[in-house]
Amino acid sequence: MNKQVLVLNEERNVTLTAYLLEVGGEFRTIEKRPLVLVLPGGGYQFCSDREADPVAFPYLKAGYHVAVLRYSVQSHCIWPNPLEDYEQAMELIKEKAEEWKVYPEKTAVIGFSAGGHLAAAAATMAKNRPAAAILGYAVTGADVKGCSPTAPDTISQVDELTPPCFLFHTRNDNVVPVMNSLRFMEALTEHDITFESHIYSYGPHGFSTCDTSVQGPSTHISRRVPDWVPDSIGWLREVLGEFDDENGGLCQPEVKAHISADQEPFLSVDCTMGRIQGNPRGAEILNKMMAQMKGKASGNPAADSGEVPPEMADTIKRMTLRDALGFVQAGEEAVEALNAQLKQIPNI
Repeated sequence: MNKQVLVLNEERNVTLTAYLLEVGGEFRTIEKRPLVLVLPGGGYQFCSDREADPVAFPYLKAGYHVAVLRYSVQSHCIWPNPLEDYEQAMELIKEKAEEWKVYPEKTAVIGFSAGGHLAAAAATMAKNRPAAAILGYAVTGADVKGCSPTAPDTISQVDELTPPCFLFHTRNDNVVPVMNSLRFMEALTEHDITFESHIYSYGPHGFSTCDTSVQGPSTHISRRVPDWVPDSIGWLREVLGEFDDENGGLCQPEVKAHISADQEPFLSVDCTMGRIQGNPRGAEILNKMMAQMKGKASGNPAADSGEVPPEMADTIKRMTLRDALGFVQAGEEAVEALNAQLKQIPNI
């Protein structure tokens, strides 16, 4: 393993410590690796060592390059200094992508507490957004003003370009209330963004990886909290793609950035019914299909009558057309034929 420490801003004491794994040779099918950028917490007053190297090691073991960014704190944390530190780190990763053997478009960010705020800002506001964001007991809302008065509320910044997110928190965190994660998840839901969350029943703020190297065994914390580490690694493999041990490179991700295809440039059966119905050409095809299928789903009163009960209207609008077709047992050939028609229609 190759370790490099780079000074990004001497005056503000901003550094990037990169841990780079070997590629090629005995790792014959691995020519490049994704990188995980770690943003330690510390209330924008310091960068916690407990949330730096101890966090890096599990991701290194899982096969990822890792870099730890120690960003602007104390008097230097005036916004947007920390976000500019992040942008500089991402630009450097892109510049060194060939030397470091990194997939620059597969860089994920993980942040804790105030570092989680910076990770959330990176995911929602940055020019160089990460491919995925892991937010540990992150202060995402207005509570951040308590440690950095100039820092923004990131919940209101969530948009359709926000990458998939993984969040973990404890219910009784009395430093960063769990509502920070819950409201961030609500914003992700409103924008159709893929996410995974783990809210554990109890445990203190700042537990890091929660193994005995960083958390004393007498700490009153759920014994399942350490599970967030392997869970997040498994999630990264789904979002970024698993290492392809046959053909090299990375496999296609199993999870997309959005729950539906409503943000794609063309319609498809993976768009929601509401989205298709709201497009005149899409609605025409959908209505024609529904007329043809009327009564074919034996025993289903809604399908037999061609009418949707009022209390189900909103549920139907949220369903993807593919799922709806599955309920009426439409054949695969029919689904793909319909998909081909829809893919000719701009999603506007």
